[in-house]
Amino acid sequence: MFFFVLIEKMLKKLISIYILLILSFSQNSAFSSNSEFSTWVKNFKSHAVESGVSKVIVEEVMSKAIFLPNVIKYDRFQPEFYEDTNTYITKRTGKNKVKKGLNLYKKEKSSIDKIEKEFQIEKELLLSLMGIETNFGKYLGKMDIVSSLATLSFDKRRSDFFTKELIILLKLVDQQIIDREILFGSWAGAFGNFQFMPRTIRNYAIDYNKNTTIELKKTEDSFASAANYLSKIGWKKNTPCFKKINLNKNIPIKYLNSSAASIINKKEVKYFKKYIKNYNDLKIDKNLEAAIITPDIDIVPGANTYTPAYLVFSNYEKILNWNRSLRFALAVCTLKNKFKNEI
Repeated sequence: MFFFVLIEKMLKKLISIYILLILSFSQNSAFSSNSEFSTWVKNFKSHAVESGVSKVIVEEVMSKAIFLPNVIKYDRFQPEFYEDTNTYITKRTGKNKVKKGLNLYKKEKSSIDKIEKEFQIEKELLLSLMGIETNFGKYLGKMDIVSSLATLSFDKRRSDFFTKELIILLKLVDQQIIDREILFGSWAGAFGNFQFMPRTIRNYAIDYNKNTTIELKKTEDSFASAANYLSKIGWKKNTPCFKKINLNKNIPIKYLNSSAASIINKKEVKYFKKYIKNYNDLKIDKNLEAAIITPDIDIVPGANTYTPAYLVFSNYEKILNWNRSLRFALAVCTLKNKFKNEI
């Protein structure tokens, strides 16, 4: 009995020591990250001034930037990286999402219809994008965008991209296009109803109601800015986005796109006839250029090579410009079609 009591005491002591070591390591790691981040901020300030941002704004804005460890965690664990296609789409295009979108449309019908007509971008698409990005304004994000962008810029994974975004944001503040007091949004530095990154704000956001301020958390400016963006990148109204297909296993692997980085091996739909089991059921122009995607191959362990599979068209690739995720684009177009059936 004494032997077991002794062992139990030793185990408890070892566990206590282990916990202390873990806490010590975490504290030292955090201290190290914060120390390195402070050095990075100092160097970034010089870079920002050299890039054309006034020293006053750089000091005022960047002096408040802090390292956000959770941002790194979110960046490494995005749902686009681990959810299978069916799960991803189902979660984001349910009946409740459609109901909320219809309620918003009824409330803002006049403005939304006007924007649709002016920019030639379907209201169903705009509602879908807002619904998936922020659940119609419910999840705009509460994180300090400057700190989020600074953290991601400090991180090595996509440092160059986020450094450029942060410079653009500082210039927008410097030019008084954006009020630095309202810069709260997503962990990735996106802002407003449609989660615009700084580059998108600079290039496409507009003061639609002409009140001298671009208000991306308000219906008029945010919807018009989103419509302006889609129009400028070439969205074609009333043309298809994707069609779900059943593939024969004789299709060469080279035609199966599984990466959103680049959609390759595009052909006219009729070219793929011999590879598609449900070809005759596809109610589309068979002369349209399309590509085939199989989005689960690189994400889901043990995924079937040939299913799910989709024919995707030019409009689908425009959504990839918005968010380079095969699942995101499929979800947006799916929700768009659901709204079309209801409005």
